[in-house]
Amino acid sequence: MNLLSVCLITSNEEHDLPRVLNSVQGVADEIVVVDCGSTDRTIEIAREHGAKVVTRAWTNFAEQKNVATAAASHDWILSLDADEELSPELRDALLEWKKKEPEFAVYEFARRTWYLGGWVRHTGWYPDFQRRLFRRDAARFSGIIHEALRFQGKPGRLSGDLLHYTVRSLEEHQQKVESYTTLGAQQMFMAGKRDWRAAMWLATPWNWFNNYVLRLGFLDGHRGYVISRMVARSTWLKFKKLGQLIEGERRAARVKTP
Repeated sequence: MNLLSVCLITSNEEHDLPRVLNSVQGVADEIVVVDCGSTDRTIEIAREHGAKVVTRAWTNFAEQKNVATAAASHDWILSLDADEELSPELRDALLEWKKKEPEFAVYEFARRTWYLGGWVRHTGWYPDFQRRLFRRDAARFSGIIHEALRFQGKPGRLSGDLLHYTVRSLEEHQQKVESYTTLGAQQMFMAGKRDWRAAMWLATPWNWFNNYVLRLGFLDGHRGYVISRMVARSTWLKFKKLGQLIEGERRAARVKTP
């Protein structure tokens, strides 16, 4: 039997947390929650479900998740977000996996997103494979935003969907776009990227076309159209904000020049 630690990071998640914690009952041998200072009932809910709670000031997604992994007791980690839930099919696949000798150090599975009142099945949002099940000594999260699991070799794949209950309103989506594009621009700036104008003008329409046409976003109806627009807007804002950081750097350099 492969013992499994389910790890989550939280910040005021009382609305979503009970759903994900209920879905892992019977699958998780341990639940670890790293919280960055919730002021609602998040910590109370986590403890009601038997979770080990660690409090840590927020740094970034990858570091918070790595702290959760380090706090786990078991070698195998299932990393979930508070707004996710195991589908019955994925639960069954995990329970079956626990009985067998693992063939891979990392496993992935599809994620299906609920957006503005319905499931999204195209638009680049599905199957959206997520690598979340891993042996703790073989993988590590990295990245300031849209953190990814870094590891060597190929991942295995489990059947069933990870259900993702994302933003509940267009306004909330717009707020996330503003926040994520700021972090994305900072990450590109720190990585030394300095070309932004061409990317802003060319990548923006391409991303809309890619999501709405090539990735069949039109089959998701109004949701596909909105998602494609928001993806394009995210691209525009990210490179625009990168340009602002570059201009700020240049102004600061001119001030320092005698």
